[in-house]
Amino acid sequence: MATINGARVGLYVVLWLFSAVLLGLTATRLHYTLHLPPGDPLNNGNSFYDPIVAELLVTSVLGLLWASFIIHIIHRSYDYGRITSFAGELIGLMALFTLYLVGAAIASTFWGNLFWCHRFWQCRVLTVLVAFAWMCWAIVFILMFVSVMFAVANAAFFHPLHGRYDARDSYYNREPKRRRFWFF
Repeated sequence: MATINGARVGLYVVLWLFSAVLLGLTATRLHYTLHLPPGDPLNNGNSFYDPIVAELLVTSVLGLLWASFIIHIIHRSYDYGRITSFAGELIGLMALFTLYLVGAAIASTFWGNLFWCHRFWQCRVLTVLVAFAWMCWAIVFILMFVSVMFAVANAAFFHPLHGRYDARDSYYNREPKRRRFWFF
């Protein structure tokens, strides 16, 4: 039977995958714009970079690190203080939410309608870049919603985000369980 932690880990895995794809797309775009061949029609062949692509690159790296960290915390049941509470998770998710929203919105205003140039691979890269930026934002939004609902329903904002509230179940406090009978 699926649990809320299993669903959250699944969503964080999807966020990690989408952030990895976005990282590759932004790196491809930055490589292309920083190494324009002479005579390229884009910017008359002068190299440049788009600041919003650099912002999305940093955001995707932060998304990769954050998703890896949270998957590790949920899976291993570590308790590192406030950062591993639901409140800490929500602060991190709100930061990612803002970064992905700003990046996706600005990228959409620049490259929202590139259907006229889909025969060029860079236009297709920009279209997919905008799509993955919005998909990362949507996954972060769903994760925020799920975490808030779980924390409110269980009054658990300052409890460990792995969802195991018994101190004996956390990694550092594991004690052998005492058995009353030899078969229990």
